[in-house]
Amino acid sequence: MRKMILIGLSTFALCGCVAESVAGSLECNTESSQETASELASKPLPVRSGPQIQTSGRVPHVQVGVEPADEVNQELLRLAFTLPNVEKRLTVVSLAGAIGMWLSEGVPVANPKAIVSGREFAHIHTDGSLHVPLPLDRALELQQKGWGERHPWADRRDGWEGLVMLYSADTQAELATVIQLITESYNHVTGLSVQTPRC
Repeated sequence: MRKMILIGLSTFALCGCVAESVAGSLECNTESSQETASELASKPLPVRSGPQIQTSGRVPHVQVGVEPADEVNQELLRLAFTLPNVEKRLTVVSLAGAIGMWLSEGVPVANPKAIVSGREFAHIHTDGSLHVPLPLDRALELQQKGWGERHPWADRRDGWEGLVMLYSADTQAELATVIQLITESYNHVTGLSVQTPRC
């Protein structure tokens, strides 16, 4: 069950969480599933169960009062950085300490307008939520099915239409969908067709 805590807000960043890198220890099976990346991206998402997540509804765009599920977040951090040529760096768009997911130099960028700044296509907050860009139709679907919500500034700039916050996963089953969506974001930005890392 999610416990509620108060998250302080700042007015100077896209989101307002401080993140800490946590190393996971489980082994991951990176073999391709029988479904291709494009098939997974077009497959309807399940409806997320559990209580509705409350957010600030404004910038900084943060979840309000969600306590991290530590084991799940360790696995999130481990799996997110198994995507090819993604570097773990300090964010340039969130508050100091958040973990930026940076595309290494040489990785193609098919949708540069979807990236908020530099080559940081996503970033992870300490509560396990994260901001990622997705195709607009997927962004609308995940919001309707309870996996996240569009960023308050999603309609302010061309290319940001699918910018979303993915809510933190509370279970390993929820994490599987979150990792799928992170991979879809990676593929959306790069134009590649990488398989979702799975355990």
